[in-house]
Amino acid sequence: MGAAVVIYTTGYCPYCSRAKSLLSQKQAAFKEVDVEDRPDIRAWLVQASGQRTVPQVFVNGKALGGFTDIAALDRKGELDRLLETPPSGTDRQVMV
Repeated sequence: MGAAVVIYTTGYCPYCSRAKSLLSQKQAAFKEVDVEDRPDIRAWLVQASGQRTVPQVFVNGKALGGFTDIAALDRKGELDRLLETPPSGTDRQVMV
């Protein structure tokens, strides 16, 4: 069992597509949440991640950032470890 991965996206975002592609290449199961018509979730994202942009990737409740952030983690060899770590009972909850 791997990490609990949630990615917040919109349909017109090229970086969202790239982030989903990278996660798929890593064979990470993820839940996608389209926030295009969800101002409630967008407001929560600003509080939870400090960012207004999409995609926003959360792994086990922790905000990792957008595509460039997870790509940088991948280049450093850190993304695989994060994606393989199963969630714990103390992980922060995310909105879906």
